Amino acid sequence: MMALKMHGSLSASALGERLGTSGEAARQQLVRLAEEGLVMAHSAASGVGRPTQLWSLAPAAQSRFPDTHAALTVQLLDIVRTELGDGALDTIIAAREADTRRAYQAAVAPAPDLKSRVAALADLRSQEGYMAAWTEQPDGSLLLVENHCPICAAATACQGFCRAELDVFRSVLGPEVEVERQEHIVAGGRRCTYSIKASTDVVA
Repeated sequence: MMALKMHGSLSASALGERLGTSGEAARQQLVRLAEEGLVMAHSAASGVGRPTQLWSLAPAAQSRFPDTHAALTVQLLDIVRTELGDGALDTIIAAREADTRRAYQAAVAPAPDLKSRVAALADLRSQEGYMAAWTEQPDGSLLLVENHCPICAAATACQGFCRAELDVFRSVLGPEVEVERQEHIVAGGRRCTYSIKASTDVVA
């Protein structure tokens, strides 16, 4: 399941290659996972010939990946909102945002250019459980990918966390950089992705 989490939809043969086994062995494992409701198959056109069968994680599989104290976190958020009001919750999110910004800024600021800053940010996010990576796109922009959200339950209960994280990214990468979220796990996406480019459309 980790390979599907990190790489998205794969055929049984492609999965077998990544796992160092045969496509048939991978297919048998996928069938077992499908019986448990953890993966699902769909067909994709592949030019001439039969469609390719691709496998991806089912929604139920998300529970197999760490979501830091999910139930307790959601309960605490609900208590804060009910007992203290939305203003108190906003204060908590703002304080977390400020702490995160300071920590990220210290790690990212020494990087000499945008690519290095994004690489440093991806490393930080991976250390925090987001399974992050980045790539350079054909148009010269950069794509930050987060294959997992370890605070998904909290982010679903209060999307202020997601807004704050996007604000932090924009802040630490610099005012000359445009950061836009493209995919969003909370909105039903398989992952969160962020398009990053210099405002002048030239990546430093």
